[in-house]
This record gives sequence, structure tokens and C-alpha cells, in this order.
Amino acid sequence: MEKAVWNVKLYGGRGSTPVCESDFQKYGGNTTCIYIDLLINNHSKLMVIFDAGTGIRQLANDIETGSIPKADFILLIFTHLHWDHIQGFPFFSPLYNPNQKIGVVYPKKNLKIKDVEDLFALQMQKEFFPVQLENMGSDLQFINYKDAEALLSEDGLVTFSFREHNHPGGAFSYKLEAGGKSIVISTDLEHGKEIDKDVVDFCKNADLLIHDAQYTDEELALYEGWGHSSFNQAIETAALANVKNLVLTHHDPSHDDTFLSAIEKECKSKFKNSQLAKEGMEFNI
Repeated sequence: MEKAVWNVKLYGGRGSTPVCESDFQKYGGNTTCIYIDLLINNHSKLMVIFDAGTGIRQLANDIETGSIPKADFILLIFTHLHWDHIQGFPFFSPLYNPNQKIGVVYPKKNLKIKDVEDLFALQMQKEFFPVQLENMGSDLQFINYKDAEALLSEDGLVTFSFREHNHPGGAFSYKLEAGGKSIVISTDLEHGKEIDKDVVDFCKNADLLIHDAQYTDEELALYEGWGHSSFNQAIETAALANVKNLVLTHHDPSHDDTFLSAIEKECKSKFKNSQLAKEGMEFNI
């Protein structure tokens, strides 16, 4: 019988913009990047990366040094294309390796594959960056979600699903399921006045939920329409969905270590298996 194990490592959990001050180090200052590897019978199936915030640079270093096993194909999936989720893309060294195959996925309904490619080319035009997209060197492909689904589920063991949720310009939640275990990534999400029941249904019984929690309840009232959740909303979602483990992410750039540590203590008192995202945090599921 084949055994599937998810290896998850967080390389960035900061929202909006990276921060580097000394009192922001415990939880980290890099923006969103999540690495997931599925091991089937102790063999790596495919490298999957969600978002290319500034944390992806350290992931690239770990790949180069062998801390993270290299893969023939890297699947780079985006929740959305706001700056803090793509600004590390030009610094991901495998993109410059001519022997590396990389597939970029952003399943926005009204965007054609060429439109997605043009958006990435835009941030790398000569006025903004010294190397243009077409000169990076890797075997870079912009692919649709059906191709990504085929790559992930070619042996029938993995189920890949997603849904668009409320965020300015739209953003996507993703779910990966294998071996009876599931991981859900749901960041840059605004529930509204009440918890979004569709989000709860999507997260149902997840073994690991990584959920947006940029604001306190008081801040949430001030930033209505900005596209984010509060700590309490993330906890309520996890409880309603019967989630086993909750990671609260997308920390506001103004929230320092002292503030977040106090918040984490409060969150644990409300949902025992919860913790705030920290750079380098790992899970085996």
C-alpha cells in the first residue's frame, strides 16, 4: 500500500510589505511563500510552491544547497498577483537554470495564459529589473489549472482543487488532498460581516489550514474592503470547519514580535491547535 506524506515549510508569512527591523524577527519579515512536497513511499513526487513573496529567495538558497531536494518540475501556484506575493519571483534562482522546468499557474477565469505571462513580464521590464522574463533561462511555462491538476494527480493519489474568494481583484484558496490528508491555503481573504460559509465548506476537516489573519477585530473595522481577515475570524472558520491544525498568516507589517506573541497566546486559548506563521516553520502530515 502506498503511503503519502505532505512536507510543508513556510518561507514567508508577512503581509503587504516585507519588514526587517530587529523586533520583527521571531515571526519573520518576508512576504508569502509556502513550499509543499508530497512524498509517496519516501520518493518526492513534485515540488509545489504557493506564491513568490520575498521568502522564495531563501527557498531558492535551500534548493541550491540541497536542504530542499531538487525536482525535475517545479509548480509555482499563485493565490493572486499583488506585489507582496510576486516580488520575490525575479530572485528565485531556479528560474535562471536552463535545465529546470517550471510551470506557473494563476487560474483567474478571464485571463488567458498569455495575459498571465504578460503580467509577470511587466514587473521585469527593463525599467524595473535588469533581466527580462524572456531572458531568465529556465524552461518556464505558463500553464492552466487543468495542466496543473494533471501534473498533481497523474497517479490518481492527489486531488487538487481551488475556489476564488473575496479580495480586491480576487484571490484563490487552494486544497491539496492525498492519502486521506488535506492541506488548505486560504490567505488574502475577507469574510465580510459574517464568516463565509463557502470558505468553511472548502476547509472542512482539513488537517492543516493556513488562513489569513492580518488584523485584530478593531483593525478589521477600520480596514473594511482591504481584503483580509482577523485572528478571531480565522479561529472561527477553523472551528466551524473542524480543522485539526490552524496556522494564522499574512501578519501586518506594523505587528512586531511582542504584539504577535501576545496574540498567539490568546489564539491558543481559543483554539488549542493554532499558531502564528513563523519563517522556517515545518509540518509533516
